[in-house]
Amino acid sequence: MSDTRSAGDPDLTTYREVQLSPDFSELRRRFRRFVFPMTGLFLVWYFLYVLLAAYAPEFMSHKVGGNINVALLFGLGQFVSTFAITMIYVRWADRRIDPDAERMRDQIEGELQ
Repeated sequence: MSDTRSAGDPDLTTYREVQLSPDFSELRRRFRRFVFPMTGLFLVWYFLYVLLAAYAPEFMSHKVGGNINVALLFGLGQFVSTFAITMIYVRWADRRIDPDAERMRDQIEGELQ
């Protein structure tokens, strides 16, 4: 069986060392502290919409103006919140995750050269 790695590719030992490093653990902790609550918040918002649609049709069909009802506003709000969460995450990751991840990658690649 031949080795498919390039001459400069890190081996599994290098990856394992990085995975066990305190810097990597901190990076994962920071990531999880943002992503898990944001995911939970979005799921609550999403299931609220679904439950209201299923169990409160009178409320959801309430006209807000013209042919626009509460259900339509909630549905559009799902799209808006998805884009908002994405933009918030990108800005957050650019500041709080990417610089440290880049630094770690540079350290790993620097050790190999």
